[in-house]
Amino acid sequence: MCGPSGGCETVAASSYSVVLGIPVAAYGVGCSLVLTACAIAWWRTADRRPLMAAYGILLLATLAVSVLTYLELFMIHAICPWCVSYAVITVLSLCTAGLALRRG
Repeated sequence: MCGPSGGCETVAASSYSVVLGIPVAAYGVGCSLVLTACAIAWWRTADRRPLMAAYGILLLATLAVSVLTYLELFMIHAICPWCVSYAVITVLSLCTAGLALRRG
């Protein structure tokens, strides 16, 4: 799935790919679903609370993807393009939510 780099397989087979018996990817999917629900709630109601919740979740998610990227680079020595894409999207989402909060 990753192409010739083989990074996805290496990352997925590492001991860091499971936390508390749950694959790290499952946490990412769960986080994405919660963030989507927050975005829909904010869009439909124009209430800032779902946006603030999304911003807080994105702060934690940015910390998590930072740690995971560090692990890929310095412990696993392999890069998964899907993981990097998710990390970039998480950081961009944090910036977008921050701008939306600032604009009111």
